[in-house]
Amino acid sequence: MTYQLHYWPTIQGRGEFVRLALEEAGAAYVDVARGDPDDGGGERALMAHMAEGDHPPFAPPYLVDGDLVIGQTANILLHLGLRHGLAPRAEGGRLWVNQLQLTIADLVAEAHDVHHPVGMGLYYEDQKEEAARRAQEFRAQRMKKYLGWFETVLERAPKGAEGRQWLTGETLTYADLSLFQAVEGLRYAFPHAMKRLEPRLTRVIAVRDAVADRPNIAAYLRSERRIPFSTEGIFRAYPELDPA
Repeated sequence: MTYQLHYWPTIQGRGEFVRLALEEAGAAYVDVARGDPDDGGGERALMAHMAEGDHPPFAPPYLVDGDLVIGQTANILLHLGLRHGLAPRAEGGRLWVNQLQLTIADLVAEAHDVHHPVGMGLYYEDQKEEAARRAQEFRAQRMKKYLGWFETVLERAPKGAEGRQWLTGETLTYADLSLFQAVEGLRYAFPHAMKRLEPRLTRVIAVRDAVADRPNIAAYLRSERRIPFSTEGIFRAYPELDPA
């Protein structure tokens, strides 16, 4: 069965965490809003579908799998992880990977709120002074706290074959894919801050590099399916928010 992924067609956003899992799994999926409106695609199809059903999603991304309509990024990944071997089968392992994913979601939310600290309905230009204050704390404290925690998780995880180490030990999970995306986003939005942090994040960066080398992920990153970062997404590169 082909999955239907519903997300905005021009940004990576939170939908990218789902795309990475689908691509790594080699799963068949349709990115609905990026499709031709004449074939049932486009943003209108996304919005129309959101208004249907007894359990409507609050916002994209959401995934349609047969009769299931699953919203919230971490919830989608919890479903895909079990279906495609991207999470342990034992309950304790699944919950731990979900906890890792939810922590990444918190980091992503804080990264977004750097450029929109006052209100979602306001433009960045309407809150630049507040964004500068928020960015200072995020660069100096929050990035280090989150990424340092993942460094500790990796330090304490069981060692994998040939010294390779994922967040849970020997086996890659969707949380590793999501950590890759978080690092990529932070490198785009805060390149100077990340350059200063990365020497203390050798394990986190090793996971990022190992994910990028996965055959399915490497092919995806080279393809047109990978939407570039931009100042329309979650991670936004405003030089004034990341001084050298």
